[in-house]
Amino acid sequence: MEDEVRLAEALSYIFKKNGYGVDVANDGITGQDMAETGIYDLIILDRMLPGKEGLQILKELRKSKVVTPVLILTAKDAVGDRVEGLDCGADDYLIKPFATEELLARIRALQRRQSEVLQSECIKTSTLSFNPLSGEVESGGESVRLTLKEAQLLELLLRNRKQVITREQIFDKVWGLDSDIEINTIEVHLSYLRKKLNGLNCGISIEAVRGIGYCLKEG
Repeated sequence: MEDEVRLAEALSYIFKKNGYGVDVANDGITGQDMAETGIYDLIILDRMLPGKEGLQILKELRKSKVVTPVLILTAKDAVGDRVEGLDCGADDYLIKPFATEELLARIRALQRRQSEVLQSECIKTSTLSFNPLSGEVESGGESVRLTLKEAQLLELLLRNRKQVITREQIFDKVWGLDSDIEINTIEVHLSYLRKKLNGLNCGISIEAVRGIGYCLKEG
């Protein structure tokens, strides 16, 4: 979420060039609606947004138990402003103007913190290799990079192959039972994951078991 449309467009280009999926909101109300879906791995939030001020959005997200990491990107450089932002629940704070390299480094650092829940060893099947920490899936010489939530879902399903994983188990392992995220968020993330796996033609499918949950199948 960014108050300067041109800067937002430039950042979107930079992120996509570096392999990140990006959605942009140019006003606070739209941005908060998007953030509350819980489908994002990271939120970059400007304090000065039309429609709704950034820190108010952050307070409401944290009150709603949205735990997505938030990086505040703003021209407000006073120590008090930074302290206020961090106390409201921000995970990091970067002052404009900034170097692109520093922004990308801070994003990587936030990703590393989130990745602590993932195990380090690669998981291999007859058709693919998956590195949970990097989120990279390889198959037949092709590779695709997953978001953090997609990586957590695939790891859970791969480590429990041929078993039905209930929605409650997925919710607990990936989001936490105390999260207020809607249950259909699981299906949103799984649809993105299915699309990436289908693009690799790796023979891995994620099937819904009506009324129970999901099962990963090979071949």
